[in-house]
Amino acid sequence: MSSSAQSRFVGVGAQFVSMAQSTKTLHMGLGLTPGTILTSSDDHVKEAIDAITAGKVIAVPTDTLYGFASDACSAEAVNRIYEIKGRKLTSPLAICVADVPDISRFAIVDHLPIGLLDQLLPGPVTVVLKRGNSSVLEKSLNPGLESIGVRVPDFDFIRAVARGSRSALALTSANVSGSQSSVSIRDFEELWPQCALVYDGGILPSGRAGSTVVDHVQPGLYKILRDGSAREETTAILHTFGLKEVM
Repeated sequence: MSSSAQSRFVGVGAQFVSMAQSTKTLHMGLGLTPGTILTSSDDHVKEAIDAITAGKVIAVPTDTLYGFASDACSAEAVNRIYEIKGRKLTSPLAICVADVPDISRFAIVDHLPIGLLDQLLPGPVTVVLKRGNSSVLEKSLNPGLESIGVRVPDFDFIRAVARGSRSALALTSANVSGSQSSVSIRDFEELWPQCALVYDGGILPSGRAGSTVVDHVQPGLYKILRDGSAREETTAILHTFGLKEVM
């Protein structure tokens, strides 16, 4: 979602603090007041980057749902997400990167048709790929799995945070595991104190379906693991590249 589109959202307006106040808090050893709420605007990207690089968990809007994000290359930060959600360590997390070319730092893409990822992303799609031995991801992220789900959301704020942190973000829905997904920060209000910062992007318009999850581990094949909010558009793109669906 572009900056102009984001600006149309109306935030819930609770507990906002100024950029100067939050920056001061961050620079005092990152002794953040838990649950501090800021708008998901360009003015507040720096605070988010500082929190991520300090190993904190933040709540952020994406082009589908609100999510919890932390540094995917930090074992402590990844484990903190599991603690907040009450999620089993065997349940995998996805990662978010800023731009399509970044994906090759964390997963194997050589087997994919040229141009495929650029057609799918940025957008409401999670692409599942092999991690590969050269992946710089934290080994405790999804232990026992050779694959990783990768997102490049069509939402400027979270992409700016990933770009500024120079890492991948571990990303999962902002809710207690098994409960309703969040399209407003009010949906996970009870979890605000568990986050260093909560970024308000208003009520997200995509519904609660989440991203469409596509397995691209096998060359020439794909499998839809979750319909999500963009199955029809996604499969249309995959077919134009001659990929065959595995049922």
